[in-house]
Amino acid sequence: MKVHLDLLPLQDWLPGLERPLFISGPCSAESEEQVRATAEAIAQSGKVKVLRAGIWKPRTRPDTFEGKGEQALPWLKNAAKQYGMYSATEVANAAHAEAALKAGIDMLWIGARTTVNPFSVQEIADAIRGVDIPVLVKNPINPDLQLWIGALERVNRAGIKKLGAIHRGFSSFEKSPFRNAPMWEIAIQLRTLLPELTLICDPSHIAGNRELLPLVAQKAIDLDMAGLMIEAHIDPSVALSDAQQQLKPEALLGLLSELNIRSASVNDPVFLNLLEEMRKAIDELDDDILQRLAARMQIAEKIGEYKRDNQVTILQVQRWDEIIGKRLFQGKAMGLSEEFVRKLLELVHQESIRRQTGVMNSKLTK
Repeated sequence: MKVHLDLLPLQDWLPGLERPLFISGPCSAESEEQVRATAEAIAQSGKVKVLRAGIWKPRTRPDTFEGKGEQALPWLKNAAKQYGMYSATEVANAAHAEAALKAGIDMLWIGARTTVNPFSVQEIADAIRGVDIPVLVKNPINPDLQLWIGALERVNRAGIKKLGAIHRGFSSFEKSPFRNAPMWEIAIQLRTLLPELTLICDPSHIAGNRELLPLVAQKAIDLDMAGLMIEAHIDPSVALSDAQQQLKPEALLGLLSELNIRSASVNDPVFLNLLEEMRKAIDELDDDILQRLAARMQIAEKIGEYKRDNQVTILQVQRWDEIIGKRLFQGKAMGLSEEFVRKLLELVHQESIRRQTGVMNSKLTK
C-alpha cells in the first residue's frame, strides 16, 4: 500500500521545537489556578515545550466530569504563554476546533474516540482548512491502521502540513498490566509506511498508572519516536479525571531527566562495520527460517492429503495442545518470551490449517 502525505518536519512546526518533543500538563483543566500551578512547576527544567490540558473530556458514562469547556481555553493559553510554552488541547468536533483557534491555542490533537469516526475527522478537517497550525492525530481506540492513516489523510488534504500522530495504545479485552495494549507493531507499521511522519507516544494512556510510565516512555524513545505526551497534575490525588496515571511535576521532571536518549544513527566506521556484520547474520538466519517454514508447510500439505484420503478432520485439538505445551517449555528454556512463542505458533498453525483446508477441498472441486 502506497501512502503519501505532504508534511513538514517537526522543527518547522513552531520555533524552538525539536526532538525529543515533550508535551505535558493535566488531563483536564479543572481551574485556572490548577493549570497555572502545574505549568509553573513543569516549566522549571525547560524540557517541556508544550503545555497540554483537556478542555472538553469525552467520557464513557454521562454525569461524570466532562471538562470545563470553552471557559478554560484562556487558562491554558495564558499559563503556557506566561511560562514560555506552547499550548495544546484536544478537539472532538468543528465547534471545539473553532473555539480553540479563536482562543489562540497553538496546537490541536484529535483524540482516539474521534479518530474512529471519519465523519467527525472530516468535520474537524473542514473547520481548520488552510490554518497554519500543528495537528496531532491519536490512533483509533481499536487496532485499525487503515482508519488511523485515513484520519491523517483527511487532515492533510485540508492543507495541514504540520501534521503528526500520537500512539496511545489500543483497547483490548485481554488482561494486561496496561490500560491500553501498546501493540508497538502497529506504530512501527505506520512509521514504515510514512517515514516522514512525526510520531510521538502517549505513555500515560498506554500505562494507565504511574508505575509503568517510565517503562513505556523509554520503550517509545528506544523505538525512535519523536517525543512524548505525558499527563502531569499539581496534585494528582484530587484530579477529577485519570488521577492514577498523572504524575506530580517533580516526578515528571525526574522521569524526563532519566530517559536514555539514543541516536538513530552514528558515523563511527567501526560501529557501522560491526552492525553490518550482525545484520548480515540476521539476514542469513531469516533466510533459513523462511526455508524451514516453507518445508514445514509442504509437510502440512502432505498431512492434509493423508487426512483427506482417510476422512480425518483437519483440526486435532489434542495434537495442538501437545505442540503448544512442548514448544512453550522449549522457548522459555531458550530465553524466548511465552507471548512471542505462542503468537508465532498460532500464526504457523493458522497457515498450516489454511494449507490443509486447500488440500482437503481440492478433491471436492474435481
